[in-house]
Amino acid sequence: MNKPSVFLVVCTGILIAIGLILIFDTTSADILDRSLSTSVYYALLRQCIFVSFGIVLALAIIRIGYKELIEVSPLLFGAILFLLALTLLPGIGQESNGARRWIGIGPFTLQPSEFVKIILPLFFVYSLRRYKTHSSFMGFLTFLSVVLTPLPLILFEPDNGTVFILLCILCTLLYITRIRAVFWAVPIGIVCLVGASFASQMKHVSDRIQIFLHPELDLLGKGHQPYQAKIAAGSGQIFGVGPGQSMQKLNYLPEANNDYIGAILAEEFGFVGVLTLISIYIGLQIFGYSIALSAKDEEGYYLATIMTFLIGFQAFLNLGIVSGLLPSTGTTLPFMSQGGSSLIVNCMAIAFIVSVAQEKRVVKKV
Repeated sequence: MNKPSVFLVVCTGILIAIGLILIFDTTSADILDRSLSTSVYYALLRQCIFVSFGIVLALAIIRIGYKELIEVSPLLFGAILFLLALTLLPGIGQESNGARRWIGIGPFTLQPSEFVKIILPLFFVYSLRRYKTHSSFMGFLTFLSVVLTPLPLILFEPDNGTVFILLCILCTLLYITRIRAVFWAVPIGIVCLVGASFASQMKHVSDRIQIFLHPELDLLGKGHQPYQAKIAAGSGQIFGVGPGQSMQKLNYLPEANNDYIGAILAEEFGFVGVLTLISIYIGLQIFGYSIALSAKDEEGYYLATIMTFLIGFQAFLNLGIVSGLLPSTGTTLPFMSQGGSSLIVNCMAIAFIVSVAQEKRVVKKV
């Protein structure tokens, strides 16, 4: 691997290691605090399994190469649409907190909407060759309608946060592929307006916005998490209260090992810890975009750029939510939050970036 790839993998490894430490820190404390019979190592071992799956899939992607995976992306796109449809079927899709986003696979669950984040860019790049997206407006509309197929299924789950991320991914792809803005600005605008109108009718969306603006109105309900996250972040001050010394993880901040794991890091390691974390993500972005700019072909450039954007944008959203600057979207902190589908998808995204760098290296060698 070339230097940017090595640094990219090192940044990823550091983030995963920090995530494993914090997951064990938060989950074991919660188990002991509530005197649960579950092993204190259960969540850690489970996350290690997901890390292993992510590494295996990442190595497979690097081995196969992004070009070959672009060619089979229509099959992957069809498969993910099928899985999205399955999540909506009673008895197959698993419901949690009013949303039906998961499919049970033995003791584990799969969230298909997470995998759309990497399959959609692959299919987008593949479809650019098939549809006359640059010269024909009707060709572009046909192309757009096909690419946007997963979004209604994800809205019905509902998973508005993922839909928002996918729309941002799509807009970024349309921009970097230099498709005429006059083609996509109006259709995307219409989709956004329809989506916003649809989402505004959902009670949980309006509740999240209200809680974001005034968390103190429901401190015993939906405002509890964002309010306690602010307390955790503020308690850390400059250097934090110390590793393992968080008070908020003792059931004050529910499920701190998921979306709000950044709040525990801020409490235990303070401003210095958060600044270090942000620096690692920035480093990951720099190395990712460096690989994109030196890609052998346009397809590699598109994929490396969008995969780097995906990781950085999710980190921005999550840390913005934890700090109270953004309303909750259910976005996880890449490589750190507990959750199998998200972790595996982010590992696969890194693999695509490394695959682009490897393609460039092999071609130079020949």
